[in-house]
Amino acid sequence: MDKIAAFVQEHIADDTAKLILSRSKWPEIDMDLAVACIESRKKLKNKVQDWFCRPELIFPVRLSAEQCSSSATAAYKARFAASIGGKGFRIADLTGGLGVDSWYFSQYASQVLYNEMQEVLCKAAIHNFKSLNTENINVSNLKIEPESENLHQILTDFRPDIVFMDPARRSETGKKVFLIEDCTPDVLTLRSDIFSHCRHILLKLSPMADITMACSRLGATCREVRVVAYGGECKELLIWMDKEWKDGYSIMAAELPHGYPAKEAAAITFTPEDERTAHADIAAEIKGFLFEPGKSLTKAGAFNATSVHFQIPKLGKSTHYYIVTDEGKAEELKKYGKVFKILSCQPLDKRSMKEVGKAYPKAEVSARNISLTSDALRKKLGCASGGDVHVFGLKSDAEGSLLMTCRRI
Repeated sequence: MDKIAAFVQEHIADDTAKLILSRSKWPEIDMDLAVACIESRKKLKNKVQDWFCRPELIFPVRLSAEQCSSSATAAYKARFAASIGGKGFRIADLTGGLGVDSWYFSQYASQVLYNEMQEVLCKAAIHNFKSLNTENINVSNLKIEPESENLHQILTDFRPDIVFMDPARRSETGKKVFLIEDCTPDVLTLRSDIFSHCRHILLKLSPMADITMACSRLGATCREVRVVAYGGECKELLIWMDKEWKDGYSIMAAELPHGYPAKEAAAITFTPEDERTAHADIAAEIKGFLFEPGKSLTKAGAFNATSVHFQIPKLGKSTHYYIVTDEGKAEELKKYGKVFKILSCQPLDKRSMKEVGKAYPKAEVSARNISLTSDALRKKLGCASGGDVHVFGLKSDAEGSLLMTCRRI
C-alpha cells in the first residue's frame, strides 16, 4: 500500500490513460489500482478535504469515491448518531465503502465496526485508518444477508447500540435501483435480524426516495426522517428506526452551511400531520422580499409547515414561494434557502414581458405554476442567462399570474 501511495503522489497529475498504456515501465506497480486511486483522489478533492490532503491514503474503487459522503454530510450523520446513542455509544457500519462515514463516526463513538463486502476496500480501510491514527475502528469483511450466521456472530460480539446502513443503489449489472428491497443489502429482510442485536437502525437512502413510501415500507419503527441538503443540493435522507417506537415519525429538513460543522445547520422539524393540517396564509400584497425554500424544505414537503413556522404567507396554495416583509426575517431566512429583494411586480402579459425583457437583457429566469416553462418564459422575454437580476413568472392565488423582477440578497 505504501508503494502504491508513493506512486500515486508522484503521478497524480498524469494522464491515467497513458499510465495504463505504459504499465510495462512499472512492473512492480498494480497499475489498475494506482489509476483507480488517482482518479478517486480527483473526486475527493472538494468532497473530503481531510482525506485528500493525506497522500498516504489509498482509494482503490472509483465508484466508492464518487458515492461516498462528503465531509459535511458525514459529520452531520456522526452528530445525529451521537444524539441517538448517547455517551460512549457503539455503532456498526455494515456498508463501510470508502470508510468516510465510519471515520467520522469514530470521532463521536467509543467503538465503530466497519464492515465491507469488497475485500479490496477492507484492505484499504485497514491501511487508511492506521495512517489516520484511528484506533477505535474494527474492520470486518462479511457479506450482509438475511439469516447470516457470520453477521449474527459479529453483531453478538460487537454489541452495537446503533447499526448504520447505506445500501448500494445499483444492481449487480450496474443499473440504478430505487426500491428499498432492490438495494444491497435489503434492509426490509434484514431489519428483524438487526433489531435482535440493537435498538436503533440508522439508514441512509437516496435523496430521490419517496419519504412517505419509504416509511410505509419500513414500518412503525420509523421515528425520524432527516432530509439533508448541502451546497444547494439535497444529498441524502436519513431514517432513524427505533424498535421501541410506535408513535409515528417526524421530519427534519436540514440545510448545512458551507463550513459545517463549525457553523450550525439550519433546520425545522414537523410531522406529516402538521403539514396536512397547517393553515398557510395567502399573500394579499406582493412587496418586500421573495423566499424560495432550500432543497431540504422542498424535498421534505414542508410547504404549509414553512409558512406556519416562519409566519410568512405563500403566493398560492400550489405556489411554494413566500412573501417576507420584515428585513430582519429575510436575512434569517437566507440560511434556509434563497431570498430575493422584489424590484417590481406586475401582471404577466405581453406588455410586461416586453418591458422586462428590454430592461434586463441578461437575467436568470424561473417559471412556477404558470402555463409557461422556464425556457419558454426566457424565450418570450428574450433574456440571455447572466446578470444579477432574477425574473420569476409565478401564480398568485390573490392576483393571478405575475412577472416579478428580483435581486438576490
